[in-house]
Amino acid sequence: MAAFARLLECLLWSARKEQEAEEEEEEGRRTHDGPRSLLDAPRCFQRPHGGAAASWGLRFGASAVQGWRAHMEDAHCAWLALPGLPPGWAFFAVLDGHGGARAALFGARHLPGHVFEALGTAPDEPEGVRGALRRAFLNADARLRALWPRGEPGGSTAVALLVSPRFLYLAHCGDSRAMLSRAGAVAFSTEDHRPLRPRERERIHNAGGTIRRRRLEGSLAVSRALGDFAYKEAPGRPPELQLVSAEPEVTALARQAEDEFMLLASDGVWDAMSGAALARLVASRLCLGLAPELLCAQLLDTCLCKGSLDNMTCVLVCFPGAPRPCEEAIRKELALDAALGRRVSGAPQPEHGFQDSGLRGHPRFTSWGRALLQVSRGAVRWNGGMGY
Repeated sequence: MAAFARLLECLLWSARKEQEAEEEEEEGRRTHDGPRSLLDAPRCFQRPHGGAAASWGLRFGASAVQGWRAHMEDAHCAWLALPGLPPGWAFFAVLDGHGGARAALFGARHLPGHVFEALGTAPDEPEGVRGALRRAFLNADARLRALWPRGEPGGSTAVALLVSPRFLYLAHCGDSRAMLSRAGAVAFSTEDHRPLRPRERERIHNAGGTIRRRRLEGSLAVSRALGDFAYKEAPGRPPELQLVSAEPEVTALARQAEDEFMLLASDGVWDAMSGAALARLVASRLCLGLAPELLCAQLLDTCLCKGSLDNMTCVLVCFPGAPRPCEEAIRKELALDAALGRRVSGAPQPEHGFQDSGLRGHPRFTSWGRALLQVSRGAVRWNGGMGY
């Protein structure tokens, strides 16, 4: 498998990197610090970690990778127990910084405390909790503003999951996203906050802003975020009605026995794979008995191989109804491994090696490459992740 993984990495990464970098340059995509810079090779190191609360059947895994970006600007946090609240409550969040990591790191460290403070010891469900999450985001943003160096750009999107014994609460601002799998299908997914969404567009125009090239003031791709204080200066308007708002969109989902897992991830993951494909990937790996933290690492590897150029972070929260190890799935996986191993070991070497410039920009699979891909239609594995 290692040989096959290296083969696909070299074929796909170099070609996709150049193609998407050219597209970014043509579209004039910018951060606050100028054109997004890419490394010569991706930084793939990960530190997957996880935990479990066996008494109420909750497991989680998390991992992050810098990838092709010059700097890591993502952050995340996980709490399996909340101070002052009974067992069964948990909190998870993924934050994706832009213009630097400062806002994302602040959110990962301090947003949970604001949530705990707003909840108190006896939160009213669900409306009281929804209001508490809204206050927590706005209070965290106000605190960040008090500490922020004047005139410095930067901000962070955020998506948070608060678990109670009765509800799943999702609070998000920006384009970090969450998806719930229930009974083998995607039951819910958050919607990104983009300037062209009707409610966002109305708020931006009422605050005196403009939308150019689908971006706020021609620059910012999201319309809600922590930080970005240069866009929160409209006089006489409360924080939730500024050009950029830190007010989260909060959803309360009543828990069901069929709930399987919730995936929280930064936009680099969703850029590479659809929600349905990610749900299938996660379910297939859980059927093989993979621990959530290792599954997260494989998921990010897969997204890298599929061409994501961004920082990526994912948190996977598994509920009691999550898919369990399946002997038939394990048997098929072993058979696929064996078939791929035979094809890789018996394949002739490419004439010019993996760095042949003919592969750049337009992937050209020769007969030996195509033969590998034909082993299993629709289920080619990259570093242990299923490709769809």
